[in-house]
Amino acid sequence: MSERSLSIWRIGILLAAVAGVLSTAALGRWQLARADEKQALTDQRLSKAAMAPVQWSELGRAGEGIENRQALLHRSVLLKGHWEAEKTVYLDNRQMQGRAGFYVVTPLVLNGGGVAILVQRGWVPRSFTDRQSLPKVTAPDAEVALQAHLAPWPSRMYDFAGVERGPIRQNLDLHDFRSETGLPLLEVSAVQAGPASEGLLREWPQVASGIEKHHGYAFQWFGLSALIALLYVWFQIVQPRRKQKNG
Repeated sequence: MSERSLSIWRIGILLAAVAGVLSTAALGRWQLARADEKQALTDQRLSKAAMAPVQWSELGRAGEGIENRQALLHRSVLLKGHWEAEKTVYLDNRQMQGRAGFYVVTPLVLNGGGVAILVQRGWVPRSFTDRQSLPKVTAPDAEVALQAHLAPWPSRMYDFAGVERGPIRQNLDLHDFRSETGLPLLEVSAVQAGPASEGLLREWPQVASGIEKHHGYAFQWFGLSALIALLYVWFQIVQPRRKQKNG
């Protein structure tokens, strides 16, 4: 190989190494930035949870004050009203303590009659011998008062074509359920707090922030960046000099 070709080859390797170091370092910084964003969201969620409870009268009516209710997410709330027990839905394939079962959700018509909220009341195991069997869950007929925290509408597990019906479902669509029940349901839900009762367990899983994952990815990218730099120095600087010295 001529001296000119060798110089071009070395420049190409240098540029490739610099590009590799810079790109992997940038990906590491991006992962750290994502970790900072999620840490801020986690801190915000914890800060809201520590605030004074929201009263049910502050939630407004369905279709009104949506922005306000979004700002109230993750805050504790005191609810008073009456269960619409016959409209209870069992959301399938939900886990608690590593066991599969149902999240039991029931609309609660709040005092004043102008609005209802879907309450995620707790978890029950399902029967694996009879897939259509419903666990025994009670709901008082009288007025109830309960403590909860405001959360988004229950997340979707799977996407099925068409509208699901019946007490056992995979998902619950807000607009379809409003039409089905005729209730002025809010677009947020409430996750009931407290010890097990009414046949329901309430050891809700903590929402993972994913911060550790991003830190791990950042470490990998920075490690790869350092490796590229070390390999370049070893093969393009140290080794040639050793050969010249020994030759």
